[in-house]
Amino acid sequence: MEMHVTMSQRQKPEQGLEAQEEKEDQLREEVPVAKEVGTPEEIPAAAEVSQETCSASAPIQANVLSKANEGSGAQAEGGQSTPNAFIYSKILLKPKLRKKVLELVKFLSFKYTTKEPVTEAEILKNVVKEYKHYYALIFKHACECMEVVFGIEVREVDAFNHSYEFLKILDLTYDGRLSDDEGIPKTGLLVLVLGVIFMEGNRASEKKVWEVLNVVDMYPDQPDFICGNPRKFITEDLVAEKYLEYQVVPDSDPVCYEFLWGPRAHAETTKMKVLQFFSKVAGRSPTSFTALYKDALKDEEERALAMLASIAIPPTPDNSGSGDKPGSFSHPE
Repeated sequence: MEMHVTMSQRQKPEQGLEAQEEKEDQLREEVPVAKEVGTPEEIPAAAEVSQETCSASAPIQANVLSKANEGSGAQAEGGQSTPNAFIYSKILLKPKLRKKVLELVKFLSFKYTTKEPVTEAEILKNVVKEYKHYYALIFKHACECMEVVFGIEVREVDAFNHSYEFLKILDLTYDGRLSDDEGIPKTGLLVLVLGVIFMEGNRASEKKVWEVLNVVDMYPDQPDFICGNPRKFITEDLVAEKYLEYQVVPDSDPVCYEFLWGPRAHAETTKMKVLQFFSKVAGRSPTSFTALYKDALKDEEERALAMLASIAIPPTPDNSGSGDKPGSFSHPE
């Protein structure tokens, strides 16, 4: 069973284009191009992040859903024809503002690796500086990039002091780093793949997965700053961690492969949580994706029934005397 979603509504394209241009004109008046200033200081970073990746983070969020469901007649109900994030991203293509977004992503990723919270005052002082009038736009796009690329949510914990902490999205226990203090979190890529599998009817061809990853400039045979060897990370590392299953498509000729959720993915997250995340970054309600929402609801009901059954029928005690405990997934510290 295949379930498809298309983010952009294609009805009345001329009207949509006119509306988009009108919004862009209004935003240009509200957010004029910043004047040229001196070169900002270098920000310590956990890793190098490409300007192209982060400046495109907003349209990526919509394009990933669209690409994962390309060619489908099923569309999300209601909503605008063009996400506001896409319009904002066109303004942020201005080199100076785009550079500030990149610097803030580096600063936030550094704070994440050192397990330190961050405040608006720190960001203004160390990164935004003379661009304080553009703080809201810069911060918004940097947070979007942190979610899409690294799978890290920047959440406000103190509204008075505007203090923020970092949380791995979907509460997945694995982030792909070698240790707590080394490397970059790769949760965002894992969530992308899990989302594509769900949207493709709970199994996705290898071709489809790489088509979507191409949207975030990741290619199977090109070294990547996030995960080094993308093909190995997707087809071996995530499979070894039991987040993905990678298998031959039955009766395929020539032989091709497909991905399914692995047992650890089923244990640590749900279809509803994945749908809620993608809906959030796309600026829509989960219920607007009718078929996906019904599938996610069915999954929630099945999980609830399984939990009730496990409570009603306690597991038979092991009287073998071996003392062995049931196996569990290895969660890297």
